[in-house]
Amino acid sequence: MIPRIAFPAVATALDRQAAVGLIGPRQVGKTTLALEIAATRKALYLDLQSSTDRAKLSDPNLFLRQFEDRLVVLDEIHRTPQLFGDLRGLIDRGRRRGRRTGRFLILGSASIDLLRQSSESLAGRIEFVRLNPVNLVEIEHEPPPLLSLWVRGGFPDSLLAVTDVDSTAFRRNFIQTYLHRDIADLAGVRLPAETIERLWRMLAHSQGSLLNSSKLAGSLGVSSSTVSRYVDLLVDLLLVRRLKPFRANVGKRLIKTPKVYVRDSGLVHTLLEIRDYNALAGHPVAGSSWEGFVIENLLGVAPPETQAGFYRTRAGAEVDLVLRLPGEKAPWAIEIKLGLAPTPSRGLHHARKDLMPSRTWLVGSGNDRYPVGDGIEVIGLRELVDIVRRQPSLFGPLTLP
Repeated sequence: MIPRIAFPAVATALDRQAAVGLIGPRQVGKTTLALEIAATRKALYLDLQSSTDRAKLSDPNLFLRQFEDRLVVLDEIHRTPQLFGDLRGLIDRGRRRGRRTGRFLILGSASIDLLRQSSESLAGRIEFVRLNPVNLVEIEHEPPPLLSLWVRGGFPDSLLAVTDVDSTAFRRNFIQTYLHRDIADLAGVRLPAETIERLWRMLAHSQGSLLNSSKLAGSLGVSSSTVSRYVDLLVDLLLVRRLKPFRANVGKRLIKTPKVYVRDSGLVHTLLEIRDYNALAGHPVAGSSWEGFVIENLLGVAPPETQAGFYRTRAGAEVDLVLRLPGEKAPWAIEIKLGLAPTPSRGLHHARKDLMPSRTWLVGSGNDRYPVGDGIEVIGLRELVDIVRRQPSLFGPLTLP
């Protein structure tokens, strides 16, 4: 069992809110985490993918009123979206009886349906927690090293597979399941799986590049608006990250187009048919794959209030990741380089003059930490992840259970 940093976040949210929504991609470990929490609270678990459990909720008010004193876990909630209205009534009834917190733990495979349905019916009654793929800090004392996490990605079954072949097979099946079933189920519309797959592969090829919907549309033979809609869908499914430009009043001509990343590095490699580290090391995507991997690990542990983006001007000033942490006036500038002895670029020096960051980090693929002059420090990813996760937050420190 890999201890997940979302465990205390979910437990704390249950102690202050009536309902908690745990959202994340399929196979990321939501059910395992929910069952672990359920075991500590004598909860009732219902899998709404099961026809038997769905039948129990044919009259949800009648059934769930029998468990007013227990936490109820509802897995695969998107299969019964009509439940949200009933949950609101049950929560309000419980509040009148003095039960104000810890009523329902709702699991969903994406943010789309949960946010859409709950925004109206459960407003003020639900708190959301995202479960991301496994983070570097979560395997700090476990056998899979950093290299395995980068190559295989953070989905537990992929990361912990016995062989690289098994790991690749999991990811290939994951992609096909999303393409042929889950995208239609979760989005509520039928989309051409072949087009989505081609777009997904093209995004992997251009990992970390500025989003160019017109160019993608030309290659796919669809309109720019269709590409934008498909990218929105992959973002909502928590499979793709759209990193926005960092807003800064510097009087410069800034790039305003977002950068786009396939969020899990293992999926990037499978989409590009990269099977192991030997194949990855010589592949043109290696540097941008490492960049996306670093960004996901850092944002996965950053306080929820953190503002994140990238900085680039038309004159060439550039930094890969800018973080404005809670309570900090000046941001952190983070440049990401694949290699054991990274050196700062001219663009980073120009960006630092614009942003005036309080800290500047140069993240390489080694573990050493040392200054390289002008306020810039080379640092390993594992150490920087630990520094970021210890930053103060309004919601308390991020700790493992």
